[in-house]
Amino acid sequence: MKILAIETATEGCSAALLINGEVIDRFQVAPREHGNLILPMVDELLNEAGMTLQQLDALAFGRGPGSFTGVRMATGVIQGLAFAAELPIAPVSTLTALAYQAGPPVEGQTVYAALDARMGEVYWCEYERIDGQLKAVSNESVIAPAALSVTQGKQAIGIGHGWGTYENELTQLVNASELLLLPNALPRAREVAQLAVSMVRDGQTVSADNALPVYLRDNVAKKKAQQQS
Repeated sequence: MKILAIETATEGCSAALLINGEVIDRFQVAPREHGNLILPMVDELLNEAGMTLQQLDALAFGRGPGSFTGVRMATGVIQGLAFAAELPIAPVSTLTALAYQAGPPVEGQTVYAALDARMGEVYWCEYERIDGQLKAVSNESVIAPAALSVTQGKQAIGIGHGWGTYENELTQLVNASELLLLPNALPRAREVAQLAVSMVRDGQTVSADNALPVYLRDNVAKKKAQQQS
């Protein structure tokens, strides 16, 4: 299977090309430079592999939640590529891709993915290992750390820069017996591509028209859209 993936929902800008389980990628932390970086990254990967878009089986993108501008950019770029090559798209949760970066959790361990959403809030989702797979056990939300409700006392991994911003609040809230923190992790296209494999195999792809972003903070998204219309 051959899948091209992009992820631009945070400060990290990345593209990845998965070919039969092997991944090559580009990743750069470059706030406000995603628009200049993402398409050259895509071209570099395709040239390195000696491939064209038309030779791919599918595209994938981090569909959010994350920065309004970053999520909108990923959506627009992937739609354009899909229209050009007539390819299906796998919309992958940015939080799931972040959690997947922590590696497969052991039974009874929870992965808490948290991205700094600004305005005193985090983008948040909890994951556990179920039937050998990483599965979400909560809804994705944008929420103030103090308003979160989690089951306490577990072995846990906290991943994402939300943990860097709100380490004290989140650590006290989770109150895990063992807690490994990965506060510098940002979502990457590498994991987006890997997660897309099962979606493509299971027919969970969409057309370019139906590749939609997930913002969670609807009021901000609508306000910015109105300002730019």
